[in-house]
Amino acid sequence: MTITGIVTAILIGIVVGVLGRLVLPGKQPIGMLVTVLVGIVAAFIGTALARAMGIPTATNGIDWLELLVQVVVAAVGVAIVAAATGKRRTGLLRR
Repeated sequence: MTITGIVTAILIGIVVGVLGRLVLPGKQPIGMLVTVLVGIVAAFIGTALARAMGIPTATNGIDWLELLVQVVVAAVGVAIVAAATGKRRTGLLRR
């Protein structure tokens, strides 16, 4: 992968992370930096999954199906991270 490809993947990852967070209902108790990092990882994983499923990923334009796979992976990733790092309430009156 070239430097341009890596920079593009990071930029797409930022968008994918934010879209993944918007797709989830409710409020996620994680910061935007974590969301962006999950999106970047989801962009790489989503591309690999799209290739494994036979979706063309090297076309002259926007690969909508690949983007859809990336957003779904990002939504799952954000949900997992939010559940794992969610605010835990302790004490007698757990509100």
